[in-house]
Order: sequence, then structure tokens, then C-alpha cells
Amino acid sequence: MPKKEKTKSRTRRTPKYTAKTADKYELYQLSVQSVEPDIEFIRRVYKKQNGRPARHFREDFSGTGLLTCEWIKKGPKYTAEAFDIDPEPIAWGCARHFAELGENAERAVIHTADVRESSDKAPDVRCAQNFSYWIFKTRAEMIDYFKRVREDLAEDGVFVLDAHGGPESIEEREEETLIEAGFTYVWDQHWYSPVTNEAKLRIHFRFKDGSELKSAFTYDWRVWSIPEIRDILLEAGFSRVDVYWEGTDDDGESGNGIYRKTRYGTNDPAWVTYIVGIK
Repeated sequence: MPKKEKTKSRTRRTPKYTAKTADKYELYQLSVQSVEPDIEFIRRVYKKQNGRPARHFREDFSGTGLLTCEWIKKGPKYTAEAFDIDPEPIAWGCARHFAELGENAERAVIHTADVRESSDKAPDVRCAQNFSYWIFKTRAEMIDYFKRVREDLAEDGVFVLDAHGGPESIEEREEETLIEAGFTYVWDQHWYSPVTNEAKLRIHFRFKDGSELKSAFTYDWRVWSIPEIRDILLEAGFSRVDVYWEGTDDDGESGNGIYRKTRYGTNDPAWVTYIVGIK
């Protein structure tokens, strides 16, 4: 008769993230933001344009201020301003990110204010990331915003935006991404109008225990094309607008995180790009 193996007792582990325990801002940062590559891109573009490093940075639609904090970490000569109209993510970021900076946080000024307000000090570089400026739905609103940005920048200032597009970007669909930390990020393109280019978008988070944090973030935007953004930037007075396209890995299927100037790009099903306005 064969010897029986002893059954090991197993302790059921509670998942780290569940709908009841998860913090939506932490999940957002783990899923959406890549602050180190963003900051390195911004620094590289500015230095190539002006031959010296940018020192004073402004982040529009800053949310928790994670990008601003990453800028401050670059050294004692780096200063920043962050603008957002919503006090909730600002308070969250102050308690987490800015608190971790200690005395270095004194080099950052946080404004609970509309992004169309002026900076305390003219920024070398200013950015609006994660398509947040798409909250401006009309050309009049967008050109007003871009004009204010240009006037606010230092004389050799640079304005860095991102944009996304491709045929998949206007489909009413959900895209799931398994995040290494142990949950699923869901980008829900809930509704799109081909007449106005308006879109209603949502972010959900799904967890291993079967629970879901539904509509953790919602957006009511206009989907702007690259030619529209470029033309409005030029009309607002920017002297030049450059588009930076992401390269692909050897398999030709996945992005490699390296962005270079392009005149045409590639007609990918979905893409994310940087747009840079030179004052």
C-alpha cells in the first residue's frame, strides 16, 4: 500500500486589493502614470531645444502632484508649481507624496486653482498630461487655454502635451490590463459621438476576490486629433509644434517607450504621443 502524503494546511490569504480596501488614487498611479519616463522626456526635449536644463516646472491638471514631486527629486535647483481645481486629490497628494519630500517640498507650490490662472514664476516647461486638457471641448476654449499657457511661459519656454488616438480610440469598448500589483485596470470607452467627437470614459478596477471598484474615475471629454491640436497651438502663437512618436519593439507589435520626432507617424490601431509647443 503506498504511503500517503501529509496534506499541508493552507492559510487563505486576503488579497491586497479589494473594492472595499483599495485606494483609487493609488490604483490610478499604478495603472496609468509613468512619471519617471515623462519627466525624462520633458527634460530631454527642453535641453535639446535650449542647450541647458529646465529648472522651473509647472504641471497642469496635477491631481495628486506625483509628476511635480518627481521633478523636485531631481535636485535642489529644481522648483515647481502644480495646478488643479479639485481639492480631494491635492489633499491626498500632500499627505503622501509631498510629505515624503520633507523640506524639499518647500520648492513646490500647490495651487487649488483653474489651470488658466497664471504661475507665480514663469515656468521653463509646462505640461498637461493624461489627456486632461481634453476637458476643453470647443476650439474657443482650447485656444484661450493655449494662449494663456504661451503668455505664462518663460521666453524660451516649452509646453508638453500628450494625446491618444487610432481607430480603437473611438470604439465603444472596454480594455482590460492586468496590473502586476495584483488587480485589473479597465479603460471603458463608454460612449462616443461621431458628430461632436465628445466621449464619456470611465476607469474601473477589478480584483482577484471578484469585487469591482466601478467608475472610480469618469471623464467627459472631446477627442482631439493631432492636426487640430497642432493648428490651435500655432494659432495661439507658438512658433513651432513637434510631434514625438513611440517606436516599437523588435516584434513590431509593442511600444518600446522611445519617442522621436515624426512628420507622419504610423496608422496604429491605438497610439499615445507627445506634442511639444515651442514658445
